[in-house]
Amino acid sequence: MVVVIALVLVLTAPCSLLAQVRGRSGRRSRQAPTNPLGSSREVIESGRQLYNSSCTVCHGLEGTVGDRAPALAATRRYLRTSDDDLFGAIKTGIPGTLMPAAALPDNDIWKIVAYIRSLRATASDEFVAGNAEKGAALFQGKARCGDCHMTGGRGGLLGPDLSNVAAERNLEYLRQALTTRRSTIPRGYQPVRLVTKSGETIQGVIKNENNFSIQIMDRGYKIHLLNKEEVDQIEYGTESLMPHHYGQTLSSGEMQDLLAFLSRQVRQ
Repeated sequence: MVVVIALVLVLTAPCSLLAQVRGRSGRRSRQAPTNPLGSSREVIESGRQLYNSSCTVCHGLEGTVGDRAPALAATRRYLRTSDDDLFGAIKTGIPGTLMPAAALPDNDIWKIVAYIRSLRATASDEFVAGNAEKGAALFQGKARCGDCHMTGGRGGLLGPDLSNVAAERNLEYLRQALTTRRSTIPRGYQPVRLVTKSGETIQGVIKNENNFSIQIMDRGYKIHLLNKEEVDQIEYGTESLMPHHYGQTLSSGEMQDLLAFLSRQVRQ
């Protein structure tokens, strides 16, 4: 009987622990940061330099896999995810493993913690300053993101659905997407202007193309499937339709509000 009770306790303990970590929706709740230095870009960059000079004897450069230790920027699950867990592992080492204690000042360890968290974190893991409600209004209004992108079933179809973008991308990716010209155009979003042999002009993005046919979604979200024999002229756009000038057209406060809104876009 004692063995049976013990087995039941072992099997149910992980479930009760998981219930504490997850909210009512079943999703993993965000952990409040305890790093006294915060997670500013300056702290993260300083942590990156410290990591690359102090930790790459075992771990790989820039968080990649090393000769004697795993990658710290991989997509796998980790036993130590909170600020305090990572700080403790670096400061005192991990017993029973090759991970030694680091002879570094506490502030340097906290900087490394901030860097490691930045490697793993998606935007939904971050506590982003700004007014998300104002950001939602900007998304559909002044910034006109909703002309091409959808969130929560509302918006356009020319660009990717952003309903789960905060769980898929990190905060820096979102910031760069709004302020930096893209060097490559993702498959399925190649701009095109096409004229058929009957004289019809179609402008939009290429959804599919092969040697014999082309499928285009026009700016009204209508799908056109054409044989190449029907096409008289075709011009491929060299730049993404995604604007990259929001750093100039939005104020710093508006940009922060928009990022706050995007950082909360997680599919329920």
